[in-house]
Amino acid sequence: MASSSMSTSCNSGSSWTAKQNKAFEIALALYDKDTADRWYNVARAVGNKTPEEVKRHYDLLVEDVKLIESGQIPFPDYMTCGGSGSGNIGHDEEKRMRNLKLH
Repeated sequence: MASSSMSTSCNSGSSWTAKQNKAFEIALALYDKDTADRWYNVARAVGNKTPEEVKRHYDLLVEDVKLIESGQIPFPDYMTCGGSGSGNIGHDEEKRMRNLKLH
């Protein structure tokens, strides 16, 4: 089964908020794989995370994307997460995520 890293903010055992996930996404775009001290910079951008935590979060995300793209699991229904809608993503964001390639 997939790790569901992007939906972990819905799980009680997770400490990744929707705001941190968004900061993580933006930081990944700013600090690519060739950036020196990439995970330190990403952790600093996210806040309250260590470089090891953001690297693990990235590894889980990459694994999820691979499983989704290979058809081993369906694309997650992020819209069912959270009752207030505060952590939900919009339709345009969902489409963008479907086209996201992490390499």
